[in-house]
Amino acid sequence: MAEQLTFTIQNRERIQAVESTFGRTGKMLLKPGRILVGEGCLSKLCRRGPKPKVFFLFNDILVYGSIMVPGRWNNKQKIIPLEDVQQEDLEDGMAMPNQWLIRTPRKSFYVSAASPEEKNSLLVQAKGLPADNAAENFFAATWIPDMASAICMRCSKRFNIANRRHHCRRCGYIVCRACSKSRALIPNISSRPVRICRACVSMDSEPDRCDEVNYAETHHVLHLSQEQKHRDRDE
Repeated sequence: MAEQLTFTIQNRERIQAVESTFGRTGKMLLKPGRILVGEGCLSKLCRRGPKPKVFFLFNDILVYGSIMVPGRWNNKQKIIPLEDVQQEDLEDGMAMPNQWLIRTPRKSFYVSAASPEEKNSLLVQAKGLPADNAAENFFAATWIPDMASAICMRCSKRFNIANRRHHCRRCGYIVCRACSKSRALIPNISSRPVRICRACVSMDSEPDRCDEVNYAETHHVLHLSQEQKHRDRDE
């Protein structure tokens, strides 16, 4: 009984400490039955490259945000129910060692830990939590980072000031404006029609095949882009 009371008090204090780092911009995290399972700083592969983010794993939600002052001030809080999360272990990439994929209906992204030990620790902590229930959900496509391609991945036209990069919300590819004029409703991403590329428009009649092909292609393109970045750095 005494040990349980001590754990409850310590857990409440830890959650309140997490709340305080987000200040007024964050939502209240303390609630009956919620337990803070683990936390850590990970590199999240964003549109313009890897960026450090702070992650907090609870027994029912995953919380992450941008780091302003390490350990003291975070902002842009994001909260994802674990029942909507699926994690996939991946091999090391040239630019993203110790990486894995976090997939959710609204947004999917790559993260990497500072060491294999930290990665394994976080993956083990997540096992057995409600995240495993998300296997049959529809997940958002993972965006290819801007740095991965200097040309449209559909028509091969080179990007410049006049021909800007856009992302197809269905496949995650980097495309030009001409190749992404269409809009489609993807309810798990937005309540409004979002940009999709012409290839996805043509594959709309085969949605299952589109999801399977795009998922495999995204991994392949990202792997090639990481290898190219590593070679450029060596040169």
